[in-house]
Parts: sequence; structure tokens; C-alpha cells
Amino acid sequence: MPTGSEWIAGIDGCPSGWMVVIGPVSGPMTIRQAVISRLADLESLASPLAAVAIDMPIGLPDRIEGSGRRAERAVRPLLGARQSSVFSIPARAAVEAEDYRQACDAALASSDPPRKIAKQAFNLFTKIRELDSWLRDPGHPGFPVVETHPELVFRRLKGRPLEHPKKTGEGKRERRALLAAAGIPAEALDAPPAKGAGMDDLLDALACLLTAQRAAMGLARAHPDPFDRDRYGLPMAIFA
Repeated sequence: MPTGSEWIAGIDGCPSGWMVVIGPVSGPMTIRQAVISRLADLESLASPLAAVAIDMPIGLPDRIEGSGRRAERAVRPLLGARQSSVFSIPARAAVEAEDYRQACDAALASSDPPRKIAKQAFNLFTKIRELDSWLRDPGHPGFPVVETHPELVFRRLKGRPLEHPKKTGEGKRERRALLAAAGIPAEALDAPPAKGAGMDDLLDALACLLTAQRAAMGLARAHPDPFDRDRYGLPMAIFA
């Protein structure tokens, strides 16, 4: 793939690592997909990158008040029946704990009201830690990386919350139609997902790509706005 600042990437976590789609900021939307085991391998797909959008939390507060970060609380009301897809992310100490019981103890000690951690959310922590370390690594190349959420992207495209869960046939058709209307070409939507990922991972990564495109053009909207930053300066906002 040619080099240049016109490339963007959408990333979604998948069973084998990370589902990545690469496309241009403008012009014909020619898209390439791949599964990588480490975020550090992203540059091998396209470099330099103008913007990246990823469906994974960025920015971890030292303390939580209420049900998750302000970012989650800002997005949930917009998603209707799909708001359960937005997990409550606990404080940094809980995410950094590699044992579930220790993570729950850390979460209880750093939340008001005290809250434990859902097992499904805990299963994301390995990927959250990888993303956090990658962004804070002094060797990170410095291209913009924003947090997004596919259901928020689809909600923006449709103008209202989606009707069907993403893993159902109706849900996949609903999301494919919205992506097609947004300019994602049929060949990208009809392509089988790369080995190690599912069709829902591919559709979510394509939704993330649309946020990366908007971020590169200065159009992505932050939720909340204005937003906070964590102790390392990472933004705690979900963009779409």
C-alpha cells in the first residue's frame, strides 16, 4: 500500500487480536482488512496514518463516580435498547489488576457508590491494558488515536438507535445497509472477514473507520464535550 498521510484505520477487538480495516481519508474508498495480534503491528499495514479510531476504552480515571466514566454515561442515553453494549469501565487500578478478585477489590475501593466488575467487562482488560501501554509508549509514532463505539456510529448514521442486536441476521443487514449508505463499498461489505475475526468484528471495524475519517477531517464529535483527561493526558471521550 502506498505511503502518505491520507490513510486511516478502524480497529475492533476480535478473538485473535485486533480486526483492522485501512482506507483513504478521501477519494474512492478502497479498503483492506487484516487481523493483527498486537497494536504495535499496525504500522506494518499502512504508514504514516492520519487517524485511527478504535472500539476500546482510552483514558482511565483514578476514581469512578456513578456507572462508569463520563464517556459511557454520555453515550448510553443515545443508544436506546443498544445501551447495554456500553460497559462501565472502572478506575485505572482495577483495569491494571490481572486477577478478577483483585480487580473487583480495586474497583470497590475506587468507585462511588462502590461497584464490582462484570466478568464480561473484566475480559476486556487485557486489550485495554495493551492499548493504554501502546498509547503511552514513548516510541508511539504519534498519529491521532480516538476511542469510538460502533453502536454510536450506527446511531449517528441512522439518526436514531438501531432496532436489532448486531449478532442477529436483521442486525447485520441493518448495519450493512447503513455502512453502504455512508460510502463503504460493496466489495468491502461482501468480503469474508480475515481469519480470526467474525463478520460482526468486520462491520464494527468498518464503523470505526468512518469515525477515523471524521477525526482526520476534524469532524468527529466527542461524548462528552468538553471531556476530561486521565493522569497521563489521554482523553476520556467516545468519538463519532
